[in-house]
Amino acid sequence: MEMHSARQLQELPYYEAQGEECRLFEHAHTSRLPLLIKGPTGCGKTRLVEHMAARLGRPLITVSCHDDLSAADLVGRHLIQGGDTRWFDGPLTRAVREGAICYLDEVVEARKDTTVVLHPLADDRRMLAVERTGELLQAAPGFMLVISYNPGYQNLLKGLKPSTRQRFVALGLDYPAPAIERAIVAAESGCTEAVAAQLVSLAQALRRLTAQDLEETVSTRLLVMAARLHRAGLALLPACRAAIIDALTDEADTSAALHEVLRAVIGDG
Repeated sequence: MEMHSARQLQELPYYEAQGEECRLFEHAHTSRLPLLIKGPTGCGKTRLVEHMAARLGRPLITVSCHDDLSAADLVGRHLIQGGDTRWFDGPLTRAVREGAICYLDEVVEARKDTTVVLHPLADDRRMLAVERTGELLQAAPGFMLVISYNPGYQNLLKGLKPSTRQRFVALGLDYPAPAIERAIVAAESGCTEAVAAQLVSLAQALRRLTAQDLEETVSTRLLVMAARLHRAGLALLPACRAAIIDALTDEADTSAALHEVLRAVIGDG
């Protein structure tokens, strides 16, 4: 396993570890195992993958999954270029050929046919069948398949089948502990430690209030956005209102309750 000096770690994409997730990621890569990362919106899933790809020295290909994403979008398709029909690899095929880390963000949003092409890559075969070209590709050394999803959105229509889940090593992330979250907000925004502490206190209060009322509560990402607005010159109260409160809900009663918590924690900003 490659070791990094303190200086080299500082030059990687910033990530503040919550526990043993970096070691787990490294061991999964070394063991040629695919990884499933689950956690709420804005808790650091994507940043972890970016950090670890750089740390492992592997290229990273990221796909933001959506309702219309199909297997063909991942594998590739024939397209007309200059009057000729040419084959163009999709992001998954490029990752397999290059030995890159392929990260499928919010994989449950993609169409169900995508899992058909993932299964042979997520077991000992590490193969990708490109039916349109007749190729059967063996994943190049260094290739790793990483998928993520938000369990809070999982339902009967959008969930991973056991046959898919059980091919992956699973890693659960949550919002960081207060001390870690304060460090993240300060490092990502350049705000003072005092402002970071206020924002994390606000997040804790809002998370207690919104646990049963909203699909999603305030994320670390939203705290960083508020801190950046404040550092740019906006008072903290309106910065939090714009980046946090109004981003969480459009419902009038819920918004009023969140504003009460905001004023109680931040004051006049």
